[in-house]
Amino acid sequence: MLNKTATSALAAAGLVGGYTVARQTGNRQLGGAVLAAVGGVCTYNWAKSSGPGRAAALLGTYVGAFGGSHPLAKKIGAWPSVGVVAAGTAIASQVVSKG
Repeated sequence: MLNKTATSALAAAGLVGGYTVARQTGNRQLGGAVLAAVGGVCTYNWAKSSGPGRAAALLGTYVGAFGGSHPLAKKIGAWPSVGVVAAGTAIASQVVSKG
């Protein structure tokens, strides 16, 4: 199991990595697979350290960040949007998760 800070960083990296893979390969499904795989690892760690309720809330934050990045990108650009939602997700993970 990863510690709280490592899981927070991984969640941010999953959002950045999923976008990067989709953009570099032109394959949105592959980017989505990266996003889903990392989300699964993070959720496992959140559940182990913080319980299922907090894990579900953090998974919702992760998925919501992905969805929210799209309309935000129209306002501030794709990379800035990904950065904002990744940072927000990492912060939420640090605040909500235990240990």
